[in-house]
Amino acid sequence: MKKKRNITLKELARDLSLSISTVSRALNDHPDISSDTKEKVQQLANKHNYVPNLFASGFRSQRTHILGVIVPNISHYFTTTILKGILDEGENLGYRVIISESQNDDKKQSEMLKTMIQFGVDGILLALSRRTKSINDIIQIANRIPLVMFDKVSGKIPCTQVVINEEEAAYNAVEHLINTGKKRIAIIKETEQSYNSKKRFQGYLRALEEHGIPVDEKIILSTEDISMTKGRRMANVLLSLKKRPDAIFAITDSAAIGVIKALNKFKIKIPDEIAVVGFSNSASSTIITPPLSTVDQPGNKIGRTAVKSLIDEIENPKDDLMTKTIELKTNLIVRDSSFR
Repeated sequence: MKKKRNITLKELARDLSLSISTVSRALNDHPDISSDTKEKVQQLANKHNYVPNLFASGFRSQRTHILGVIVPNISHYFTTTILKGILDEGENLGYRVIISESQNDDKKQSEMLKTMIQFGVDGILLALSRRTKSINDIIQIANRIPLVMFDKVSGKIPCTQVVINEEEAAYNAVEHLINTGKKRIAIIKETEQSYNSKKRFQGYLRALEEHGIPVDEKIILSTEDISMTKGRRMANVLLSLKKRPDAIFAITDSAAIGVIKALNKFKIKIPDEIAVVGFSNSASSTIITPPLSTVDQPGNKIGRTAVKSLIDEIENPKDDLMTKTIELKTNLIVRDSSFR
């Protein structure tokens, strides 16, 4: 069977002996077009399964109603909750969404930003790659079209940023452990390049300082891959110390679950001997035994807030770049891994 091609607006107009603008307005239910003309146009469009060319219409109107989204890792649980909020709110406000993954690669992120511009998106939502070194290309994009950052951000980029209070959330998690009687609290964090990790580490240090607990470098562990496997390995490192920690705060649920698996393997009582707290409130946090205490991040709300902010900037453009931070609250969910 011969493959069919998509009929164009020009061809529809020619077959109906109408102008292109009349056919376009008829398809968009414009009040100036008669009901009879609208019906004729719609019938022919349906017959040929006509699909409008968004880029062509965007060129004419200077608006495509398409948003670009770039995230480091599309399969990360917390990221999926943000993307769900972005997709739902974008649809509610009449925008389509193109999602791309940088895979935490700086060069790929730059390529994706250029590709989004080529696609003619009206604005971009960006969560920074962990390996972002130069922000010049991002600032150039922000000068061309509206850009809103979320979750993984940088204070050096002048744009609206939607985040949680990372430091406060980590402080509350560590203070909870201190309030349960823990005195030797380890942390498993990312490398220093990560904005989120830096802020959570600051919260950890502040909690120790305010409660008069000395910092021990031996129980501060860093890794680039903050995964379940790494959490397990880091727990093994901590267990090999002569003076073990009595609590472990991991800055992701994945790493915290890896910690619990390691402790269970060595039959260490949780939370009596070693308590564990994670960060994200992932679906796995209630499946592991014991259930994981964790910081609940409002992923869906972050996504919805970021989309609303971006669309507001698209539809109400300003002459100057403006840095604005929207900070959303978190909750600490206490479960059996830290308190019975």
